[in-house]
Amino acid sequence: MELVHIVLLSLIQGITEFLPISSSAHLILVPVLTGWPDQGLAFDVAVHAGTLAAVLVYFRQELARMTVAGVASLGGRWSADARLAWAVVMGTVPVVIAGFLGKAFIEQHLRSPLVIATTAVVFGLLLLWADVAGRKRRDEHTIGWRDAALVGVAQALALIPGTSRAGITMTAGLMLGLTREAAARFSFLLSVPTLIASGVLVTRDLVRSDEAVAWGTLGLGAVLAGISAYACIHLFIRLLSRTGMLPYVIYRVALGLVLFWIFW
Repeated sequence: MELVHIVLLSLIQGITEFLPISSSAHLILVPVLTGWPDQGLAFDVAVHAGTLAAVLVYFRQELARMTVAGVASLGGRWSADARLAWAVVMGTVPVVIAGFLGKAFIEQHLRSPLVIATTAVVFGLLLLWADVAGRKRRDEHTIGWRDAALVGVAQALALIPGTSRAGITMTAGLMLGLTREAAARFSFLLSVPTLIASGVLVTRDLVRSDEAVAWGTLGLGAVLAGISAYACIHLFIRLLSRTGMLPYVIYRVALGLVLFWIFW
């Protein structure tokens, strides 16, 4: 891979993974629109590892408290952090099941620019509606089993390219009455097991392939993706109360319309 390819693809993965605009859609569109060769499984593993490291570092204190509280809950000692930890577990189950059952179908039939255009517009407008209509009174520690299951089912829809895992989980959170910041934080915490599961699946495919490993390329991709993802999480949460979801909705709708114009 050329240096410009490494830098651009790493930054795209790092920035779009946690914004409600779909990282998978952008990584699919880059080679389609530029004619660049596919980046390969090894590079996908590297940039996913970078974004996973970013969210682990950023939420290290919360994740440590949740882990300790989650283990303590097995002995009957429940707390707000324990409920949040199990909510993350509950919210992960639907996407794992959906990914296991539908991965092949999605990769064969739904990775097209027109599918991305449709999901970008439809789920973008749904995000705007949730942001405007949501009550925004609850924080992430109030999430119960039913809430977690609903957000988890929504997250499973993000397997369709263009939907955006971050976008659809924030949409569901806002619909359930979470504040913007709480919806974003729960979405980011929910990304941890999802990114781990995704990384395991891609790594499995990589092990089965004969693809050569360029360690320098992978290392640079992981570092760039991690740094950009960390900065993205920080800025997104900090600016969310001022900007709301409208800038991301505008971007999604504009992207969808451009794709319709090019590929219809």
